[in-house]
Amino acid sequence: MFVTHPLIKPESVEQRLYQENVLATAVSANTLVVLPTGLGKTAVAALLAAHRISKNGGKILVLAPTRPLVEQHKRSFAQIMEVAEGDMAVYTGKIGPKERREGYKNHVMIFATPQVVQNDLIAGRLDLSQYTLLVLDECHRGIGDYPYPFIAELYMRRAHAPRILGLTASPGATKEKVDAICKGLHIERVEIRTESDEDVLPYVQSVHTQWIGVDLPKEFIEVQVLLDEALKQRYAKLREWDYLTGPYVRKTDLLRLQIQLRKAAGGRKPAAYIFSAISLVAEALKIEHALVLLETQGVSPLLEYFKRMREAAEKGKTKAVKRVMHDARMEAAFLKTYDLVGRRVEHPKLAELQKIVEKKLNENDGTKIIVFTHYRDSVKQVLNTLRAVKGCKPVGFVGQAGDGGLDQRTQVAILQKFRELHYNVLVCTSVGEEGLDVPAVDTVVFYEPVPSEIRSIQRRGRTGRQKAGEVVILMARDTRDEGIFWSAQHKEKKMKALLKNMQGRSVQTSLTELF
Repeated sequence: MFVTHPLIKPESVEQRLYQENVLATAVSANTLVVLPTGLGKTAVAALLAAHRISKNGGKILVLAPTRPLVEQHKRSFAQIMEVAEGDMAVYTGKIGPKERREGYKNHVMIFATPQVVQNDLIAGRLDLSQYTLLVLDECHRGIGDYPYPFIAELYMRRAHAPRILGLTASPGATKEKVDAICKGLHIERVEIRTESDEDVLPYVQSVHTQWIGVDLPKEFIEVQVLLDEALKQRYAKLREWDYLTGPYVRKTDLLRLQIQLRKAAGGRKPAAYIFSAISLVAEALKIEHALVLLETQGVSPLLEYFKRMREAAEKGKTKAVKRVMHDARMEAAFLKTYDLVGRRVEHPKLAELQKIVEKKLNENDGTKIIVFTHYRDSVKQVLNTLRAVKGCKPVGFVGQAGDGGLDQRTQVAILQKFRELHYNVLVCTSVGEEGLDVPAVDTVVFYEPVPSEIRSIQRRGRTGRQKAGEVVILMARDTRDEGIFWSAQHKEKKMKALLKNMQGRSVQTSLTELF
């Protein structure tokens, strides 16, 4: 069964109970829709757009964080809706202000980046009064200085018949975060569906998740001990000054302390020891990062980090870097790391990854795999490792910033070649998690767990769309990997429970009644 409506193309949207229930709420209130990737958030938005145009007339404004995602939305709406191509327009920074000003007047459906719309509102180029629906994709970004809250506020003030639809796969694990999103975006109702909900189950593909533990080699442990001793010395001093309490210190504790100390330093007469504490926290964070690289990534990325710190110390950029690199234990750790790289003693995750990819490619030579890793330096070593696998055609995929960054045109070209199997393994950083039209794949590999439940959900959402998929998470035992993995698991469960509690009673109305 398919949705039938004058503004919906025949057989373009399958009738699904969960979409009907979500849509029923969105018709009557500004709604935050939380749906797993691949379950049709865009279809819900298009159906609501058809309803709003039919009942209220006016225009539709769809916003997404990046140009590729904006263009993807335009293509999806064009495939679903009976709206002339000439009535749809994509507005990003590549389109001039004068052209945008005229286009806002003439087009029925606008697909744009939030930065462009914010600029056009400030400059008076865009009149929101006639827009009867504002769609905010990846709306978990909608806090702080991000343009979404600014746009939503003006829209609610100026539109004659406003309706807001926020879309995300994961808004966050804390009530404070979700409340901030809802308040900033004028959200009145929350609709969440998970893979286990009864009305979703018929449309969910199975995703098998496994984690593979590896043990650090003894050579890594020697470096780990040196770094840990250097870090504990800094912790001891901060405890002596009553800045730290308790036996365990997390990175988040250091970051929170850093913010508090900087605020204190901004006072009228900051005590001299506050600046010493600020420097000590900066040192601890740098050593903490070195430990993370060693435990979760390996000695090659760690050596690159050491080299950057040594260069910064020689240039006298900060006292904290200079003190860290002049610490005898850090010097010893650097020399051992240099030696390990020369001897090609790599992180055991690389061997496991090689086995996984080799096995998947042998099972099906048409398979597509994404390997997610947090650091660019790790992308390089993963690519070098996978090039040795027979039949493997890996490609790196990173963001635009910095040396070696890829502009959006290059990113889109790589994704198209990946889609066409010119490449069969995409090795990417967080740029592949959201904001780009990354193809669905057979297997997703986490080179390391990620602490954010949002990022974890986004990574997993790259598989199990049209067919069953697999997720493999690599973890180094007895390291920060394990803590991060369980933290993300806890946050995700907490998020789902929180949203279920916030969700109002669903209005049971069929699409036929709505239209």
